[in-house]
Amino acid sequence: MNSPGRVDTIICAEHLLTMNSSMEIIRNAAVAVQGSAIAAAGPADAIMKSFSADNVIDCKDRVVMPGFVNTHTHAAMVYFRGLADDLPLKEWLEKHIWPAEAQWLSPEFVCDAAELACMEMILAGVTSFNDMYFYGSSVAQAAKKMGMRAMIGCGIVDFPTKTGNSADDYLRNAEEFAESYKGDDLVSSCLAPHSAYTCSPDTLAKVRDAAERLDLPVCIHLSETEWEVSEAERCYGKRPVHHLDNLGLLNNRLVAAHCVWLDESEINLLAKRRVNVSHCIESNLKLASGIAPVTAMLKAGVKVSFGTDGAASNNDLSIMGEMSTAAKVHKAIAKDPTALDAKTALLMATRWGAEALGLGSVAGSIEPGKRADLITIDTKKAHLAPVYDICSHIVYAAQASDVEDVMINGKLLLRNRHLTQASGDEIMAKAAEWGARISSSNEKEAR
Repeated sequence: MNSPGRVDTIICAEHLLTMNSSMEIIRNAAVAVQGSAIAAAGPADAIMKSFSADNVIDCKDRVVMPGFVNTHTHAAMVYFRGLADDLPLKEWLEKHIWPAEAQWLSPEFVCDAAELACMEMILAGVTSFNDMYFYGSSVAQAAKKMGMRAMIGCGIVDFPTKTGNSADDYLRNAEEFAESYKGDDLVSSCLAPHSAYTCSPDTLAKVRDAAERLDLPVCIHLSETEWEVSEAERCYGKRPVHHLDNLGLLNNRLVAAHCVWLDESEINLLAKRRVNVSHCIESNLKLASGIAPVTAMLKAGVKVSFGTDGAASNNDLSIMGEMSTAAKVHKAIAKDPTALDAKTALLMATRWGAEALGLGSVAGSIEPGKRADLITIDTKKAHLAPVYDICSHIVYAAQASDVEDVMINGKLLLRNRHLTQASGDEIMAKAAEWGARISSSNEKEAR
């Protein structure tokens, strides 16, 4: 009789949501983890017979599943959370957020803020995120320190900011960042032009060429508001999606955030070009930008995932919140209770999100050989009892605070809701200090 193989950790749980191609759900299951990877997953009895480990975690009354993937955010904007609420996007950006960034952005600010964002996401079961902001190295530093998986894009615009004076400066910064993190275990890079209204056709063409030359994904805001659509038509005689297609940017490497104002031809074109869409419903609702035609995109074959946007416009970084809101709102819009069902919403929040970021072979499902990016959710809660359909419960009833354990790349970063490799007190203290400085400055300006 063969002796059990040794692994580092075995996690046992009442339910296992694999999110694999068969959408397999296993009762009384276990996951064996060796190093950074999943060695095996299946019924607990079979796993315990095949493997042994010094660290066996018994997650009774819990579900183990892949971590959530946030495909669009601006992590460091957590320090602007609540700074300028209840305003339309254009006014919010031009009169409040961009001036605040001009005053406060620095490598230290972004690193400290990104640590808070990572802490918030870990506590909400998010294991991977796609960031679009400035000082990408500072975001990467924070992500590495916190142990999170991140695809980071250094922002590209046509106007001067603290990180550059021209599009060429931003592109140079982005290329240097991409080179410095090439082959990193947790951090990857993308090119992040802000939008078609802040980047000229010449800038976007340079982004396209750099992405092809460096084999990098591109992330961009697309068709977020009616104003953006009318501006593209005024300047280029085309709606934004057709404008980007004309520039050769629509392909399976593109992650397009928002995509609220689309017509049928644009939806079909996104599907044809295999563009990945990040649905940021709570930010779109709060800024009154509109509601993306997600059910139409899904029917056309567009791969849609979830993003939170920045916490200055959401105002949190919970993918569980996005998932629950979207699943309910799209039913109401479609007048169809079967629209955006629970299993599809979970796919959007996990495997499809990982695939959109080019991480499909690494994360998004619990399968042997993939990285051990997984979470447990406590189902022994009043709002989760009794359990009939675990997928339904996670989408419609579970909360971010129900996440108990988080493992990323084989490292347990959250155990029974306690951070294991970071000091939450230190992160919160820095947030309080920065918040006091920003508040004091705002009060002086108001006098």
